[in-house]
Amino acid sequence: MKPADGDATGTPAGQAEPSLHRVMGPWLLLLFIVGDILGTGIYALTGKVANLVGGAVWLPFLMAFCVALLTAFSYLELVTKYPRAAGAALYTHRAFGIHFLTFLVAFAVMCSGITSSATASRAFAANLSDAFGLGLAQGIGITIIGLLFMMGIAVVNFRGVGESVRLNVLLTVVELTGLLIIIFIGLWAIGGGQGDVSRIFEFKTDGAAGGAVWAAIAATTLAFFAMVGFEDSVNMAEETKDPVRTFPKILLLGLLITGVIYLLVSISAITLVSPEELGEGETPLLKVVAAGAPNFPLGVFGFITMFAVANSALINMLMASRLVYGMSREHVLPPVLGRVHRSRRTPYIAIGFTTLLAFALITFVGEVPALGGTTALLLICVFTVVNVAVLVLRRDVVEHTHFRTPTIVPVLGAATCAFLAGPWTGRDPVQYQIAGALIAIGVALWVVTFYINRLTGVTPSEPRQEDLGGLGPHN
Repeated sequence: MKPADGDATGTPAGQAEPSLHRVMGPWLLLLFIVGDILGTGIYALTGKVANLVGGAVWLPFLMAFCVALLTAFSYLELVTKYPRAAGAALYTHRAFGIHFLTFLVAFAVMCSGITSSATASRAFAANLSDAFGLGLAQGIGITIIGLLFMMGIAVVNFRGVGESVRLNVLLTVVELTGLLIIIFIGLWAIGGGQGDVSRIFEFKTDGAAGGAVWAAIAATTLAFFAMVGFEDSVNMAEETKDPVRTFPKILLLGLLITGVIYLLVSISAITLVSPEELGEGETPLLKVVAAGAPNFPLGVFGFITMFAVANSALINMLMASRLVYGMSREHVLPPVLGRVHRSRRTPYIAIGFTTLLAFALITFVGEVPALGGTTALLLICVFTVVNVAVLVLRRDVVEHTHFRTPTIVPVLGAATCAFLAGPWTGRDPVQYQIAGALIAIGVALWVVTFYINRLTGVTPSEPRQEDLGGLGPHN
């Protein structure tokens, strides 16, 4: 689907909208990318990855990094080719021109934000309990705190939250500080002869042929949750100085930095805490702090962790509610979801809808691996489509110079993402059930909207950047 005559974004000539102020230089963009990737994933899922693979907990994070890197190259070609038309839904529609497929991609991104937020709520409750010695039961106690936390997020969302780059810098520093503490404690302990470095080469297998390989693949499907977030940066293209030149080197540098941090954190964690102990409960990094630095105040680290996951939940619920609102405005979801509160000027019906979905996930699913794995599953499917879209859009020639990834990269990206989405990886079947149920809700709403449109004579609009932008989960 080629853009109309006009600029590279498809804006018709003579109807160009005013551009946003380009305030983001390379360093601000780098902090945005690093902060967007860091979050709930590494704080909450390190132990669950250790449960699957054993001491070689670093390997699934490395494999997830490699898969994410392939897809990042595809995003780089698209964001520099269409520096304003940001997002998986827009790339999908530009490539295939099928409204229903565009809707599925957009709704999958929205659902991934809700599952990511539900994961964060569970991690928040668990860290609150363990860090401050509340002794909450892993069942009803954690669930109640998670629901109260999500209700608080909904209230903040309803009141309206203006996201700014400077605030993101502050949040990034806090999140990064917690992980650097883990790395420092690990290196200090290893230097002092504490811990068991040999664990990093131990694999947990069932004794079957190729057991280590399949264990690593199964763990990678979960570890991938920690790597998502890089795709959000495409939304900043119009506010970045010289995005065509800046994005490739900065996005790749941001991925490299977070990949190295994750490797060092996982190595530090498994050196100080055995895989069995690390995999128990939902606060693995608190155990690392307690083992490597017994005198370090756990409350301080617990606060940092809670701050990191709370930020993840807020950003994802903001994204999810605005995406539902945007799809309603484009007449692909029921019009009631597009209502705006008169005084707060926020999409209160969409906020309520996404919050109820999060409540259901927290109450009836509740487990971090299931929720985090579902987030990764939904985005892996979206990334598969994006990698294919890059190849399809090669026929669309734009006038300006842009980044072009070698053809083999999106091919490998699509193949690896499609492979990781399959049941042969050992992915927990409950993740397909959760994802299927969420998408089924979306399809049902789409069918209802289709008949409403037929009765009222409304035609679905072309997807717009500001309404179906490619916001994804900030994990």
